[in-house]
Amino acid sequence: MSWFIRFNKPFDVLPQFTDRANAGLPRQTLSDFIDLPGVYPAGRLDRDSEGLILLTDNGRLQAQISDPKHKMSKTYWVQVEGIPDTAALIALRNGVELKDGITRPAKARLIEEPDGLWPRTPPIRVRKSIPDCWIELTLREGRNRQVRRMTAAVGHPTLRLIRSRIGNWTIDGLESGSWETLPAPEASPIQGVRKRDRRPKR
Repeated sequence: MSWFIRFNKPFDVLPQFTDRANAGLPRQTLSDFIDLPGVYPAGRLDRDSEGLILLTDNGRLQAQISDPKHKMSKTYWVQVEGIPDTAALIALRNGVELKDGITRPAKARLIEEPDGLWPRTPPIRVRKSIPDCWIELTLREGRNRQVRRMTAAVGHPTLRLIRSRIGNWTIDGLESGSWETLPAPEASPIQGVRKRDRRPKR
């Protein structure tokens, strides 16, 4: 049997199970939250980002989720400095010129702060003289720190970054630091997943 796990990764948690590079100064890893052996992340989520990570013990499924050639969409809630105008949103949608080339077309819109949002520890640094707001951004590529570079390129640095969706999976109903296991469907690895059990936040 192959397994999926959806995990709502907290801020400052490494997206891996070991921290060999800093043995003297241990940092939180996935192993501090997930105790099911044999599963590995399908893709990455930076240490300073939060939200949805999918894990599986199925190599084919892992590749399908993480390989950019499959162009699986990923949606992010992005708290940014300042209030993006129409031109900034159009630039995000049409493609932003980065050092490694122009980004693919994306979906971008202003949103209210997401309902049920958990507090970040530590909280973001807020400058009283500069407002902030939230953007929902959906991409079909996964360059290194792409969302942060895109918002910075249009003049709105990212303050907080939460991945809310990968393909058909979301973090809906999953507390920060909690995970849930699901059996992989036989016919299609991206549809028809049924809930198996829920593990509470530890």
